[in-house]
Amino acid sequence: MTATETYRYRGYDIVPMWQWSSWCAGIYATRADLPIFSQSTLSTMASRKEEAVNEAKHCIDRILSC
Repeated sequence: MTATETYRYRGYDIVPMWQWSSWCAGIYATRADLPIFSQSTLSTMASRKEEAVNEAKHCIDRILSC
């Protein structure tokens, strides 16, 4: 697993990683008042890093809209 740069989005850190020949992204809350993601980073697997980051952003949007 190789981590690259960290992206900030709506109070979360998104950390794209190269894993098993695909990109995935970890999502980590930066504040105590935000929901914590319990899903696996593998749910954001994609062939390109940008796709994994965008999928992570969609996951954040979904959880914050509830």
